[in-house]
Amino acid sequence: MFDVIIIGGSYAGMSAALPLVRARRKVLVIDSGLRRNRFADAAHGVLAQDGRPPGEIAAEGKRQLMLYPDLTWRDGEAVSASRLDDGFAVGTADGDRFSGRFLILATGVSDTLPDVPGLKERWGRSVFHCPYCHGYELNRGALGVLASGPISLHQAQLIPQWGPTTFFTNGVLTLDQEQQQDLAKRGVTVEAKPVISVSGERATVELADGRAIELAGLFVASEVAPAGSLAEQLGCKLDETPIGTVVDTDDFKATSIPGIFACGDTARAAGNVTLAMADGTMAAMGAHRALLFGLPESA
Repeated sequence: MFDVIIIGGSYAGMSAALPLVRARRKVLVIDSGLRRNRFADAAHGVLAQDGRPPGEIAAEGKRQLMLYPDLTWRDGEAVSASRLDDGFAVGTADGDRFSGRFLILATGVSDTLPDVPGLKERWGRSVFHCPYCHGYELNRGALGVLASGPISLHQAQLIPQWGPTTFFTNGVLTLDQEQQQDLAKRGVTVEAKPVISVSGERATVELADGRAIELAGLFVASEVAPAGSLAEQLGCKLDETPIGTVVDTDDFKATSIPGIFACGDTARAAGNVTLAMADGTMAAMGAHRALLFGLPESA
């Protein structure tokens, strides 16, 4: 039996594994290989890694982890999980079954985008969710925000920091006078005509009236949900946030189910490599504390 099974081997999962194996705990990482930022050419805003391809960062992290003898890495998809008397059982798509005293869910999230042709194909390349990750490289070019829900108004207020911005409400939002005045003060152009597609080398927004607006980048808030069904299978409490569903955790990343921790994008309403790494470290601390002292009585 492993001390901890970590489901997900991206930035949060690997960051959770590192303190645990350094504490000489037996850790299994099960990784499907589907990093959320796999479509992006570079990761930005990560100290000492700024501009490096995200796949290289992940590969180097795995290489360093594999130097620790107490780490076991299994490529594959975890598809089932259940409670045992002394821990948890995890099953994979290829039929393997593992047991561990504690679980850390670092599965990441799935992104659901508005149903606009051409949007998905540009996700992570010229269509983005995070200006802190991608805004600087757009060089103050013409930018856009495509409305997907109420959170999009906040995006439209934020994006002008990185370039002149057009807010495509696309029938999703109706702005009141105060909101319109606020956007106007920020230099945002509001475009109410429906968006029919996104095309071009970067992000050319095609409108229903025949106009085409060329942009250096387009921002849209995807709707997120934990990748896979393990959190739901295990009965973990979920939180509904302005950007979608995440797993509810406490300060030490413990979920509502004793013995299960969650970290990274699956457990916070913000997607960022640095935050995912910090989350993973905190989940490791929570799990290690439970290994040493047991679970809190209130868990």
